[in-house]
Amino acid sequence: MNFLATLKVALAALRVNKLRSMLTMLGIIIGVGAVITMVAVGAGAQARVEDQIRSLGSNLIIILSGNFTSGGVRMGSGSQLTISEDDAYSLAREIPSIHVAAPTLRGNGQVVFGNTNWATQISGITPDYLEARQWEVVAGRPIDPTHVDSAAKVVLLGQTVARSLFGDADPVGETVRIRRVPHTVIGVLDRKGQSMIGQDQDDVALIPITTARKRVLGGTNVKTRNVQNITVRVRDGADIAATEQEMRDLLRQRHKLQSSQEDDFFIRNLSEVLAAQEASSRILALLLAAIASVSLIVGGIGIMNIMLVSVTERTREIGLRMAVGARGRDILTQFLVEAVTLALIGGLIGIALGAIASFAVGHFAGWRTEMSAAAVLLAVGFSGAIGVFFGFYPARTASRLVPIDALRHE
Repeated sequence: MNFLATLKVALAALRVNKLRSMLTMLGIIIGVGAVITMVAVGAGAQARVEDQIRSLGSNLIIILSGNFTSGGVRMGSGSQLTISEDDAYSLAREIPSIHVAAPTLRGNGQVVFGNTNWATQISGITPDYLEARQWEVVAGRPIDPTHVDSAAKVVLLGQTVARSLFGDADPVGETVRIRRVPHTVIGVLDRKGQSMIGQDQDDVALIPITTARKRVLGGTNVKTRNVQNITVRVRDGADIAATEQEMRDLLRQRHKLQSSQEDDFFIRNLSEVLAAQEASSRILALLLAAIASVSLIVGGIGIMNIMLVSVTERTREIGLRMAVGARGRDILTQFLVEAVTLALIGGLIGIALGAIASFAVGHFAGWRTEMSAAAVLLAVGFSGAIGVFFGFYPARTASRLVPIDALRHE
């Protein structure tokens, strides 16, 4: 008997007991649907981390100002401005593995346009800041060295600020007041989205660092050139850990710290933090897929049980087919085809169920989900393999029946 004839016989046998066939497939349907959904949730979590890495910029190290002690009470990070613009320029000049080092002076304030206002973060920057953060300007032009040298009253708006003040209108060329100081909008920044701690990175107004110090933020920073932090981008391929140590040594030397004294600054390697978060997301995705795969194994066991019952019920039929010339391998093939067909049909239905469940999770729970072709193919392949694995024993049992004994079976 050729394979096509065997396939027709197997499908006819499945159609005879439609309800039992559907119940047999139920375990595979649930298992494949669960695998698709869990892999989509895990892939969504991993993609979110990758987006955060891209939004922050690659190979980033942040240097924060230190603290001070008052009356025996140690204040937190940034409570005293201990790093300066000169530190940033020295780092970029003396450490070859540093691509750019951008000092930043920060504060908060109200940005006003006409009768509309918005409270946001105001950052005084140098042109290197956009390079360090790999932040594009989608409308207008960026801040350049002439703006910094002349303390020009210009501003780049983040997407959130631009939308809140101007709606869908083009803000480039308009004048806004930042802490009552008029600034001309020269550009709008590309969207960055949320940071890894949930902060809206687009809720910001960037102005030249000299403008921030002399005209807007002012205070004790006017003469000292101190800043809250320095954003450092390390060159691609450089050893970040070694660069971090070189930075620490140079800053300690510039700040004239003795070996017994603690650092008066803090260094945060964002690449390590994000790499750890990405590894956690990957492990979570694998764990979810492994848990969901248990359902597939349970479904496979269900197929094996039902096929064994089917062999018992159809013993006389098997004996009759053998008596008229069917060989053992024909019987084996027939029952294997039945098992694999059940598994594959269940797998295809499970894929549709998984797609619907992934959409539902993303829509109602607000989680990001991503279905991939690789996950779909893996689920279908796995379901087919389960059909072969769990269907082989019943098929082998059927193929080894003795015709005369099978015909006598009651």
